[in-house]
Amino acid sequence: MPIYEYKCEDCGREFELFRSITDNGKPTCKFCEGPVKKLISRSSFHLKGSGWYVTDYGGKKQSDSQEKKEASSGSSSGPAGEKKDSGAKKKSETSSE
Repeated sequence: MPIYEYKCEDCGREFELFRSITDNGKPTCKFCEGPVKKLISRSSFHLKGSGWYVTDYGGKKQSDSQEKKEASSGSSSGPAGEKKDSGAKKKSETSSE
């Protein structure tokens, strides 16, 4: 049987009820017997195994070992393939006045 969440319009309390789809009649508050409003709640299921976007394609990131390998290889090229300045000063900066 599904679990439904309700909120009482009189006392404002929220509660859950097990109700069959075929149950007739509108439920009432289990605390004060007042009228209730059905709430929409977030479902809690997770798609596991292969064949789902999350497991096959979604969110693939570089593994930690690949990131460490790239960082330790001493690669000094920038985003556009330019060599990064390795701390050497430019001629204009080194000339003394």
